[in-house]
Amino acid sequence: MAVIEYDGTDYLGFQLQAEGRTIQGEVERVLTEVTRRETRVVGAGRTDAGVHAAGQVISIVPQWKHSLPELQRAMNALLPEDIAVHQMVWVADDFHPRFSAVSREYRYAILNQPFRSPLARRFAYHYLKPLDVEAMAKAAKCLVGSHDFTSFGRPPQGENAVRRVYRAECTRQDQFIYFDIVANAFLYRMVRNIAGTLLLVGMGKLSPEGFEEILQVRDRRRAGPAAPAHGLCLMKVNY
Repeated sequence: MAVIEYDGTDYLGFQLQAEGRTIQGEVERVLTEVTRRETRVVGAGRTDAGVHAAGQVISIVPQWKHSLPELQRAMNALLPEDIAVHQMVWVADDFHPRFSAVSREYRYAILNQPFRSPLARRFAYHYLKPLDVEAMAKAAKCLVGSHDFTSFGRPPQGENAVRRVYRAECTRQDQFIYFDIVANAFLYRMVRNIAGTLLLVGMGKLSPEGFEEILQVRDRRRAGPAAPAHGLCLMKVNY
């Protein structure tokens, strides 16, 4: 098992695609080059195009006779500068990075100041007018618990849209507003759709009570547009 970090700006997402660069494709290319055996990886989550990760977890079954630290160093020497392996450990044979996970943590970052920031432009959505973070935080509280999140996404498989949220918070740190959410699993684009709707609350276009009503009616047409991908980061996967 390995924990990787990546800047997803220049990729079509984590999962391998028929054409175009992906995180999985780059990791598998390097593993094949290092081990001289074609090696596949499985990820804990399929982040979308442009989404980042600080703690994506992948499983690897490498044909490798040396130590894991040596494999980690070899991979980091060959991986592009926007992907890095942070940790490698042996795990039980029945470990699965996706199905063994008990929760995942995501963060959506908003740069809330009048002028843009060249240093933050790849990792935070810039909104230049003041946002009411207290109203956003009040709205986010209703997400905690088990709910049908149809208003904010669609299931990647099947029709079950019920997910359990353990924590949902909006906080301000200097010029940044962070929306942090921890859940057992997520619907497709669920975090970005929630973040986009919370932005409407912050703008004063939607009340916290109106936000909760959107959750309850289970109608995607009632929610706001998805927030841009570059503000989203998979922070951690818990086992």
